[in-house]
Amino acid sequence: MVSPEASHFQSSPMAKYAGARTRPFICYNDVVLFLGGAFMSLILVWSFFSFSNSPNLTFSISADKTDESTKCTRGIDMRYDPTDPVFYDDPDLSYTIEKPVKNWDEKRKRWLELHPSFIPGSENRTVMITGSQSGPCKNPIGDHLLLRFFKNKVDYCRIHGHDIFYSNALLHPKMRSFWAKLPAVKAAMIAHPEAEWIWWVDSDALFTDMDFSPPFHRYRSYNLVVHGWPGLVYDDRSWTALNAGVFLIRNCQWSMELIDTWTSMGPVSPDYVKWGEIQRSIFKDKLFPESDDQTALIYLLFKHKEEYYPKIYLEGDYYFEGYWLEIVPGLANITERYLEMEREDATLRRRHAEKVSERYGAFREERFLRGESGGKGSRRRPFITHFTGCQPCNGDHNKMYDGDTCWNSMIKAINFADNQVMRRYGFVHSDLGKTSPLQPVPFDYPDEPW
Repeated sequence: MVSPEASHFQSSPMAKYAGARTRPFICYNDVVLFLGGAFMSLILVWSFFSFSNSPNLTFSISADKTDESTKCTRGIDMRYDPTDPVFYDDPDLSYTIEKPVKNWDEKRKRWLELHPSFIPGSENRTVMITGSQSGPCKNPIGDHLLLRFFKNKVDYCRIHGHDIFYSNALLHPKMRSFWAKLPAVKAAMIAHPEAEWIWWVDSDALFTDMDFSPPFHRYRSYNLVVHGWPGLVYDDRSWTALNAGVFLIRNCQWSMELIDTWTSMGPVSPDYVKWGEIQRSIFKDKLFPESDDQTALIYLLFKHKEEYYPKIYLEGDYYFEGYWLEIVPGLANITERYLEMEREDATLRRRHAEKVSERYGAFREERFLRGESGGKGSRRRPFITHFTGCQPCNGDHNKMYDGDTCWNSMIKAINFADNQVMRRYGFVHSDLGKTSPLQPVPFDYPDEPW
């Protein structure tokens, strides 16, 4: 896995000449050195004069130049939106799933050309989408748990510079439950032409490695990234061959068309009941009769491999999302492993601003985790822990475990992730089972004891 590299300085060795030199050669060389030095001095003086008088170097904006105050000389200009017509001005364009979007790549490209400040960094710019139902939770602690799950996503996005959108309303009356994500994702693609990736994360999925970033370079030739395994799709024909609760989807025409096809197996289809029967006839381990988004995606991969498999990356090398029962029991051991890394290298113990957290994550990656996989038994933190089957809002959890196991495990995982955030604010949860109060962190923790 790849994360940003820590910056470092390198010095280049200078070549040296050896051997005897004649006197004339030495004198000639001295003259050359003198003239070269004089020339470089003139260049430096000229450069300083030009730099200090450069019209592009502006440190302040006078109050009477109100027009210029709306222009950004550095970074993204969010006040600039020219009147040139773009797809937003087309009354036929619809955000809804009923009407397909055509020529999206060209439309998005034109928008970026008219908003050039958004082009730098657009290659992997990501907007995260998540959401939940519009009403209060039936589970007495459900709303509290969903709030903390959402805070976790906000924390991750703030640290890594992603925008985030939370949807708590149905964008189509028939697309409920697990199908509700597709209308939200399509709307987000249109609302964010500046973003290359839309990242859907279920409400019950939790970031448990706040330092890690997906290896986007690995997905350069793909348009959809989802946690899964080809063998389970094509050999075992299992409906758990992938998990559609977390996925990265590229903001492109291919993805628009995938959403249209994907949706056609959902509740808006007149053949919705039939699609459920088809899915169960192929994927024998599917537990319920109705068509669902996860099995629908596996169906597309299975029945139309030539069309979809080349563009869908089934990520199985790390916990792009991982089953919580496999992860939570080992969180204490993972905490100790990471503290041991910090005891070994003082760089990781150094207090720092949250804005530069990625630098320390990159240092840990290079120093301790290079080449380390992110799956079961890894020294690496699990990236995303997914509480599938727990249903924190309605409380209708899988009967193979009791509700307290779900809720207590959620609190433990949430606090495990929150420690990675609150450490930068000077506090940690000393007991993962207790949310409050937090413990102040000693100066050289963990080398300095409590």
